[in-house]
Amino acid sequence: MPNAILTRAAGAPPADPLLAAIADKVHAGERLSFDDGLYLDRHANLLELGRLANVVRERKNGGLAFYNTNVHLNPTNVCVYRCVFCAFRSDLRAEKAYEFTDEMIRERVREAQRQGATEIHVVGGLHHLKGFDWYLGVVRVIHETWPKLHIKAWTPVEIHWFSYLTKKPIRWVLEQMIAAGLGSLPGGGAEIFDSEIRRQICEHKADSDAWFEVHRTAHELGLRSNATMLYGHIEDARHRVDHLCRLRALQDETGGFQTFIPLAFHPENTGLEHIQKPGILMDLRMIALGRLMLDNFDHVKAYWIMLGQQTAQVALSFGADDIDGTVVHELIYHDAGAKTPEGLTVAELHRLIREAGREPVERDTLYRRVIRNGAAWQIAEP
Repeated sequence: MPNAILTRAAGAPPADPLLAAIADKVHAGERLSFDDGLYLDRHANLLELGRLANVVRERKNGGLAFYNTNVHLNPTNVCVYRCVFCAFRSDLRAEKAYEFTDEMIRERVREAQRQGATEIHVVGGLHHLKGFDWYLGVVRVIHETWPKLHIKAWTPVEIHWFSYLTKKPIRWVLEQMIAAGLGSLPGGGAEIFDSEIRRQICEHKADSDAWFEVHRTAHELGLRSNATMLYGHIEDARHRVDHLCRLRALQDETGGFQTFIPLAFHPENTGLEHIQKPGILMDLRMIALGRLMLDNFDHVKAYWIMLGQQTAQVALSFGADDIDGTVVHELIYHDAGAKTPEGLTVAELHRLIREAGREPVERDTLYRRVIRNGAAWQIAEP
């Protein structure tokens, strides 16, 4: 089992005195500082880091590992922005350009229903010829086709774009989406919050202030959301730790975040192809660092479609307690060179989790347990 690699003599402290002091904080349930996080990122032995992260992981979630049955919908890849790290976007007249019709959306929802999905994850490009009503219609068509399906849709970058299109406040945009059937927000578009890094990788996209405004407003309206961090490109440790501290501060304020999802940069087919893709050691380090710094987040996700199945298994002993889900029809990471399957069955997810020495628990988007009878399902009573 992967957690066996973290086993050490009972009570044996780390040999590094600075790491030992940080370990004392972790065991006492004390918050780590920016400097603690910087030291962990730059200097901590990976296995010691994983061992500490596993302490927090098991304190919060025991031996459980969560997954959900979900499908993705990327309604268009046409995008007004040209972020250098993105392989998904397309120009309007490019051969790869596409957009979904209402009937195509309905068919994706019907497919989700046949598979017993509890969630549809919706993100896409910012199509400069599509008005706000088109994006609002995507949510409305999904909800009208199958009202039971939870709609997790639109990153803050998209919400900010809708505000620009309509000349309306963020709150108004979110209220319209909620009325159409929106259930929660994904965490994408965060990338790295540092303004200098954003200037180099996504100069014209919504900045970090806009990202936080959208999530803060969503939380005020009762929506839950996720948070991400894109690592392994041109950022360094201080940018990553700053990113985590900013997420933690907003969570202190609103309590609206559910899950942190570290995302490895995939350079293939992007403007940063010269950068080497992060390896398994950095992947595990980022999972563990996120778990240790984000003491007020209940969950950390090992996104198997990005990490690969085996790394995701090991990550379940390095701080992660969630392996994501069936993830059918994911395009964004596959366009950037991901070689993982475009979906896993529930049986395969159970196998991955049990091989890692954890107990699989199906959840819905809001982390309520799902009781299933084939494709039919219901939410367990609290």
